[in-house]
Amino acid sequence: MWNLNDVKRIEYKAGYSYSVEFDDGLCGIVDFSDYLHRGPVFEQLRDLTFFRQAIIEGGTIAWPNGADIAPETLYMKCEQSGGGDGVPPPHR
Repeated sequence: MWNLNDVKRIEYKAGYSYSVEFDDGLCGIVDFSDYLHRGPVFEQLRDLTFFRQAIIEGGTIAWPNGADIAPETLYMKCEQSGGGDGVPPPHR
């Protein structure tokens, strides 16, 4: 459960994915490809060179054009990806 936690570390992985770590230790791999067609602010993220320019700003992941993802959404995605070690759970 998200308790106003901030993103403390991000690391580009591959494609449209980053490893995201929160200040409480929860981490996971988040695939941002679902966001690429969610309006004009996310269009630039389709360019992988631009996508890889993500930074931590305001406690979440953000890009130079002002695109960002709500930290509570990232937290939920990290929990769903296996949370804890940044390695997604095996597919069943």
